[in-house]
Amino acid sequence: MGADIRFPHLGIEIENLGKTISIGGFSIAYYGIIISLGMLFGYFMAAWQAKRTGQNQEIYLDLALWDIVFAVIGARLYYVIFSWDYYSQNLGEILNIRGGGLAIYGGVIAGVITTLVFSKIKKVSFFRLLDTACTGLLTGQIIGRWGNFCNREAFGGYTDSLFAMQIRQSDVNTSYITDEMLQNIITEDGASYIQVHPTFLYESVWNICVLAFILFYTKHKKYDGQLFLIYLLGYGTGRVWIEGLRTDQLLFFGTGIAVSQVLSGLLAIFALCILVYKYIKYKKNRPS
Repeated sequence: MGADIRFPHLGIEIENLGKTISIGGFSIAYYGIIISLGMLFGYFMAAWQAKRTGQNQEIYLDLALWDIVFAVIGARLYYVIFSWDYYSQNLGEILNIRGGGLAIYGGVIAGVITTLVFSKIKKVSFFRLLDTACTGLLTGQIIGRWGNFCNREAFGGYTDSLFAMQIRQSDVNTSYITDEMLQNIITEDGASYIQVHPTFLYESVWNICVLAFILFYTKHKKYDGQLFLIYLLGYGTGRVWIEGLRTDQLLFFGTGIAVSQVLSGLLAIFALCILVYKYIKYKKNRPS
């Protein structure tokens, strides 16, 4: 019957890639497993970053327990709000996150608010927490995007580039399939495939680069909050480009404007302005 997913120009074929695994008769989505692994390794990264910067690692375990809970709630709320046309007619699906439906920006917003409250209670620097936690956040995003891969979602439009990915048409939500994809259907071994940009892969690789830069720059940072601003600038810039390729965008109500693309651009511009302002101020105040 052919492979489930193919990268024809790279000579890669993946067979028998299901969306769930059955344990004791209970079905568990790979999406959920991968998101959970992202959270776990995200904590390990933040704890390691705390250790190398001389902070108390236990604070980040406490923070992670709260951040994860509220980030998941925030990610789901964000997704549901901007998909309300569907969920208003399917209220019972609002709590069903096993098949996907978590928006990272909702998680980030909820996580930042939770971190602010946590910093006030624990009487620790809010911006230092953000600097450290953003490394864990990036780690979770890098891993979590592969949940989209297993779910056959968060891909882009048709392409015939080097990294073009072919997915069985029968495994994909039909609302994500564009006319251009249908005009370029590929048939191999009796199976029909759409050929698309693997945007989850682009974002994962982009985030690895952003994380590597932040880890490198940690010992050179000038003030608390600087690393988080670099995260906003780096992630936001990449997301503006990558979001523009996707076919499953969350849109502002009644428009064709992608919410995450606009938000990414605004956050990136905001972060850049603050970074430049802080740099100019630092240069002026530095002893001659």
